[in-house]
Amino acid sequence: MRNSKEIGDTTESRALATLVAYGHSVSIPFGDNDRYDLVVDDGETLYRIQCKTAWSNKEQTIRFNTHSQTTKDGTYHEQPYRNDIDAFLVYYPENEQFYWINVADATEQKMELRFAAEIDHPSINWAETYEFDGTIPERSRSENATSRDRD
Repeated sequence: MRNSKEIGDTTESRALATLVAYGHSVSIPFGDNDRYDLVVDDGETLYRIQCKTAWSNKEQTIRFNTHSQTTKDGTYHEQPYRNDIDAFLVYYPENEQFYWINVADATEQKMELRFAAEIDHPSINWAETYEFDGTIPERSRSENATSRDRD
């Protein structure tokens, strides 16, 4: 059985390879102290990306954590990423698919993506909406990205 560090490293390396294969410039922050794993440059904007690995938590649904978990001095800590990243790049090993979720669309603890459901409800996050095809989704300039053309 693999530990969470190995799983995360595998997801991060797959994300890097996928982004580069789609023609994006990718930078890796030095050290392990940043809240983001990768910086993606689309030619106009730099995006701070947190890579996550999804798991199946119930039929037709996957889940991933939208917060970090650490233990320091024997005390468990959770911290949301809301102001520290621009997007999650989530990998689901079962279908080998990546999902790009802007941080503004994510919840603060865990997020679920659905493949199918008996009902269509506005609160359902459909997996196909977030499938990453190499194109970085547009978003408002008020979000946290560092843009080259800002003053």
